[in-house]
Amino acid sequence: SQAAWCELPSRVLLVLTSQRGVQMYDSDGSTMVFWHALDVPEHPAAHSVFARGIAAAGGRFVCVGTSFGAVLVFDIPPKGTNVTLSEVLEQHRDPVTDIAAEQGQAPDGAGDLVTADDSGTLCLWSTGEEFTLLGKIPGSGSSCSSVRLWNGIVAAGYGNGQIRLWEAGSGRIRAQVSAHARWIYALDLAPLTGKLLSGAEDSFVHVWKLSRNPDTDDIEIQHCHAECVTDTQVCGARFCDPAGDTFAVTGYDLSEILCYGPA
Repeated sequence: SQAAWCELPSRVLLVLTSQRGVQMYDSDGSTMVFWHALDVPEHPAAHSVFARGIAAAGGRFVCVGTSFGAVLVFDIPPKGTNVTLSEVLEQHRDPVTDIAAEQGQAPDGAGDLVTADDSGTLCLWSTGEEFTLLGKIPGSGSSCSSVRLWNGIVAAGYGNGQIRLWEAGSGRIRAQVSAHARWIYALDLAPLTGKLLSGAEDSFVHVWKLSRNPDTDDIEIQHCHAECVTDTQVCGARFCDPAGDTFAVTGYDLSEILCYGPA
């Protein structure tokens, strides 16, 4: 259901999630480092089982969400295969949809990990030997499909096409944009510039710019660019460089990855 590179100070892992569990590979994909199977309930038809949402956090952990609402925290050794399940975070009542770790410099008191679920609920965490819940932002009836965290700003994309920006420290909403006409499936953030990429079922990909007003400390969002991928429901969108100058897009039933860059 998902694949992600998890960059830790000591190593890079390729992490895959599926209906069966979690797989971790070395960076070249040649060696499986770890396999974690999901517990299947006695009546599987009553509850779809899957893992979804992947993020490296705290310098040595990889966090993975599950359809049960739990977040699995794996402790990754500097080398070798002795990966351990060190903690299970159980604050979500609905399936986890996405997880994001801080990509910039978090302000004092702000969390460095955010988890999202199908009800739109967001949980803000501080990572460490034990993960601490700092705050919970209740959902408003629309699924939060994708989330990113940058310089203490939580950017969340929703099934109703909205992008909402929250303070990672206080949990207060600071901006809301009706960004797309249909379900947002992908958000990405360029850590060097604060550019935000959003892709949705309405065939559009938008580039936004996040910033803080130096006088008021308000969070601001500015629209920078739009692309229409004709007759394509966009389901994946990622920046290709830390500055956000290029990005790649794909869609349902599309066997290609489309790359966009400066003219």
